[in-house]
Amino acid sequence: MSTHTEKTVDDYKAFDTDELDTFQPTRKVTLKTFRFNAETDYLPYYKKYEMEVGKDELVLDLLNRIKWEHDGSFSYRRSCRHGICGACGIKVNGKATLACKQNAMELIKLFGDELLIEPQSKKRAVKDMIIDKKDFWDKHAAVTPYVVRDVPARPEHETQMSPKQEHMFLDADLCIQCGACHYSCPALEANPEYFGPAALTAAYRFSIDPRDEFSNERLKTVGEMGQGVWDCVKCFECTEACPKDINPMEKITKLHNMQFERGVAVSNVATRHAEGFLRGMKKYGYLDEADIVTYSEGYLGMYKHLGAAIKMMRSGKIHWHSGIPFIDSVPKIKNLDEVQKLIQISQTNKL
Repeated sequence: MSTHTEKTVDDYKAFDTDELDTFQPTRKVTLKTFRFNAETDYLPYYKKYEMEVGKDELVLDLLNRIKWEHDGSFSYRRSCRHGICGACGIKVNGKATLACKQNAMELIKLFGDELLIEPQSKKRAVKDMIIDKKDFWDKHAAVTPYVVRDVPARPEHETQMSPKQEHMFLDADLCIQCGACHYSCPALEANPEYFGPAALTAAYRFSIDPRDEFSNERLKTVGEMGQGVWDCVKCFECTEACPKDINPMEKITKLHNMQFERGVAVSNVATRHAEGFLRGMKKYGYLDEADIVTYSEGYLGMYKHLGAAIKMMRSGKIHWHSGIPFIDSVPKIKNLDEVQKLIQISQTNKL
């Protein structure tokens, strides 16, 4: 007698997602889509579209189906369909993505059966998914994103680059200017003057290029307070957003170091704050929280952090006498002399 029984949908809930995909090749999904036409609409609105989504469909396929099957006026950018041109950058449930690269079913598993389709920046929307990227390109142009070199009209040989020099690019030359990191940056939303991670990645790419003769001037530009690398808040949102895994945060950190290595860093709150970390390590082997504030902003400037200081005192991170000259309030680590020797050997630049 056969013991085989038919499986129901409930039986498949206990299986992994791959088995469920085999049982359920499509899934009914609601696309809640941002709609706006700057020429005719006073305010944006959202419109819902329902469709069966296959496991091999990309987000770009869903955008095409909205336009071809539901509403021909729906607008978005697209071009290469190979993740190269960066034209189809949008956000799905707040997640930056290239529509032509992102599998739709992966997002459905992550967010559920309703996907929120929005442009990279709603306040810059021109028509539906299409945005005005003028701010992006203006900031990109401001960092001089090309090699500056006085090349003879008839050079005798090509410019050679060693494998080690090529490795220093750290894939920064793979950036496709899609804007995903730029429009995911919270520092840029708070400070419109900030260059943003895409422009700073370009600044690193050309400043590290051995053929370039404009590096110091470019580093001075991206080192200015209010617009440059010191205004990055290190939230890593740009790294999460980048569809090419370039890691813009890494390039921004490298630009910090290059400010000191090339001798173009100027003494200001940001650069003194960076040096303040090293001061504590040289003196104690530990981070001296109070000294960083007093060294970078002075004793008058420290009073604006009084609220934070009280909380830190309550938690035991600093003491009432922390930051007062001639009082060592931070304990020293064992073998501090070895740490000091390492710092002395490795440190080559100071303000």
